[in-house]
Amino acid sequence: MKTLTDAQKLVTKIVVVVTMGALAFGYDTGVIAGALPFMQLPSTQGGLGLTPLTEGLVTSALVLGAAIGSLLCGIIADRVGRRDSLMGLSVIFMIGAIGTSQAPTVPVMVVMRAILGFAVGGASALVPMFISEMAPPGRRGRLVSQNEMMIVTGQLAAYVLSALLARFSGANDIWRTMLAIAAVPAFLLGLGLVFVPRSPRWLASRGRTEEARQVLELIRSTDRQVSREMGEIKAQVNEESDQMGWREAMGTVWIRRLLLVGIGLGFSAQFTGVNAFMYFTPIILRQTGLGTQAALTATIGAGVVAVIATFLGIWMIGRFPRRFTLLGGLAGVVCAHLGLGATLLFMAGSPMQSMVALGFILLALLFIQMMVSPLYWLLMSELFPMRARGILTGLSVAAQWVFNATVSFLFPAALHWIGASTFFAFAAINLVSLMFVARFLPETKGMSLEKLEGHLEDHFSPDAPAAGNPHGLARGL
Repeated sequence: MKTLTDAQKLVTKIVVVVTMGALAFGYDTGVIAGALPFMQLPSTQGGLGLTPLTEGLVTSALVLGAAIGSLLCGIIADRVGRRDSLMGLSVIFMIGAIGTSQAPTVPVMVVMRAILGFAVGGASALVPMFISEMAPPGRRGRLVSQNEMMIVTGQLAAYVLSALLARFSGANDIWRTMLAIAAVPAFLLGLGLVFVPRSPRWLASRGRTEEARQVLELIRSTDRQVSREMGEIKAQVNEESDQMGWREAMGTVWIRRLLLVGIGLGFSAQFTGVNAFMYFTPIILRQTGLGTQAALTATIGAGVVAVIATFLGIWMIGRFPRRFTLLGGLAGVVCAHLGLGATLLFMAGSPMQSMVALGFILLALLFIQMMVSPLYWLLMSELFPMRARGILTGLSVAAQWVFNATVSFLFPAALHWIGASTFFAFAAINLVSLMFVARFLPETKGMSLEKLEGHLEDHFSPDAPAAGNPHGLARGL
């Protein structure tokens, strides 16, 4: 029998391998900020001659690919398994990374960015799902949140490496090296997955119960834990004899309501403005009179805050309820947006405006990356029933990518046309998100995935007994 330390180490190693996908996700979404200035140069000077239109196409191609990838990979993962789907994505990651770094023309770059986005979106859906199915209930929150830690670490690595390469390389085509680096975590993901077992829950759902038990024996510390968890999995599989298709899932009231909550959480996560800050902080600060070089340096600071905040968030997830943490984070985001809007509106011309504005941006990122983003990815790994987890997670995460694109597209125009009022609008939207979470999101902390599924069915079913849904919270959906 394995000791507790042996089991914990094995699960931790699995998480490290799987989150290479999240590291690639973060790097690929962050590196474009450093590469674009060089890609704007004419082709005779080592760039691609990007115009404002083609710059938008190159940037948005990844987001569009991610929306498609998260949806399709969720469906594929229900059929061929989480691990094997991630192995396929590691190959697509490498094709996209190498393809973007070698793209000779803008059309080729757009296609390669879309392929890379497919892998990014697929990883965003599958990595937290796979970890949640491997982790014991008591460690699930912290282990799944490692996904968010690796995303922001990848973004920070992209900012820092891009700045260093730009500073110490005299080559105008250094952007190709920036983009090629993304192949490294993709390669490590594919290599490491060779030594990672399949999800025991997926194996059981395909009738391979003996293989599922063998995996549980590897990742649980005692025979009692294995027997208890295997019993819960078998009971769930017997109740749900087949994988649930799209039509059946949408015909089940409580699952349909749960999907709406998942989509609503994606809206809440993206309309915190997280990517408006991660992509456009230099633009915001330049409106306060800060120089371009200082504004770019501040972007690295934002990446550092995101990593520190995510580390704190992982600590909080192990100690506080999900709802409490998410509600507190949204309340903090509302205050930060109000403060930033007031700074831009009432401190114009003040020598302190830039510093105060940066302070509110960092405060917003602190709340978002500590109490909102980690909770979003964790909830995506917990909320949906086993027999339709892939497709429902894929749909929810795909919607999140659409909201990401919406914010990224609208924010520069809004900042140009309505200025400081943009942040008052964000504050109002986040207040609505806070009320949505307070009314519709149940607590999920501390239960196995099988017990949690029963709890959620009771909570969201229209005919659930009063004890299961005492306040009728889901009836408005």
